[in-house]
Amino acid sequence: MFSFLSVFLYLTLISIFLEYFTSKHKLGILGGGQLGKMLLYNTRKFDIHTCVLDPNKDAPSRLSCNSFCQGDLMDFKSVYEFGENLDTITIEIENVNVEALKALEKNGIKVYPSSKTLGIIKNKSRQKNFYQKNNIPTANFDTYKSVSELKDNILSNKQQLPFVWKSTEFGYDGNGVKIIRKIDDLNSVPDVECIAEELIPFKNELSVIVARNASGEMVSYPVVEMEFHPEANQVEYVLCPARISESIANKATSIALKVAKAFSDVGLLAVEMFLTNDNSILINEVAPRPHNSGHHTIESSYTSQFEQHLRAVLNLPLGSTKNKSCGVMVNLVGAERHKGLVHYKNIDKIMELEGVTPHIYGKKQTRPFRKMGHVTIINSDIEKARAIAEQVKKSIKVISK
Repeated sequence: MFSFLSVFLYLTLISIFLEYFTSKHKLGILGGGQLGKMLLYNTRKFDIHTCVLDPNKDAPSRLSCNSFCQGDLMDFKSVYEFGENLDTITIEIENVNVEALKALEKNGIKVYPSSKTLGIIKNKSRQKNFYQKNNIPTANFDTYKSVSELKDNILSNKQQLPFVWKSTEFGYDGNGVKIIRKIDDLNSVPDVECIAEELIPFKNELSVIVARNASGEMVSYPVVEMEFHPEANQVEYVLCPARISESIANKATSIALKVAKAFSDVGLLAVEMFLTNDNSILINEVAPRPHNSGHHTIESSYTSQFEQHLRAVLNLPLGSTKNKSCGVMVNLVGAERHKGLVHYKNIDKIMELEGVTPHIYGKKQTRPFRKMGHVTIINSDIEKARAIAEQVKKSIKVISK
């Protein structure tokens, strides 16, 4: 026999859950790019009323939401007016007006990630200081108000070469990051606030995605490894599971969970890490949203990262993070020397391959290294999946018409 209290709690939970599905509850997404579009697959699946704000009238998310608003994500008024009549707000990009989110939180709107967390993460200097304060391993660094100040410190031997230059804000998809081996390498970077980070020799770049809901339930996905394009500093391939030992995978997962607990926020947190030559693990950076390193989960996991993020921000039970299969994700980016209306050459050829699923983001214009889509390859053998991924990469070309 169920006790009265257990029945009451069960009915209360059911009523909480039901308020999201086919209801008046309104979820807002700041940003209408490909991450928003893939998040909307799941809001449509669950019939959750969703509104999107993006500066681009042709944003990929415009067709899948209940309401689309065109507006500047960095403008206080645009963000505040978009969010004031919503129940819950989340993001697909960090570059949004944090002060507007603070004001919305004061008015009782649920904002995930919180304005506090976002304020830390969107600035690389504050993010790195957060790691040091919480005893989370990360590369040594110094912060400079400008590149001019950084150059002065190099000339006076206060800053040693080489190092990794990073703009503190607005870096994305490899932009805002550059290895500096001589002072003249700084001539091509903007004169903005930046950090000079120790150049760490490493074997692999790893990532772990952690999900946490408002009730405190927390889960993590298997560790993935990322292979980068040598010129664009963009991820080319993501492999899950990572080809590392169990002990290193456990260490990476443990550190990722420590980072997530330190932030104690709601939603997804993608934790990017370096595996050094001596098998130490250092945090590179985090993203409080669905992430490129988790795209494979749409096909390879029981619960995709997008559904998981939705479950987390709505305080629903979190789904299983187990893999159904090994998976490799290949980013589809614009080919060099191609700019204009996009054409996906040989997409029909890769669709003939077993276990291959292309995802096209709906961006009409291509340009060199612009993310235009991705392809997931699933296979019971990770090495076979990686080999097929190489075949896919060589076959399909994102070019202009």
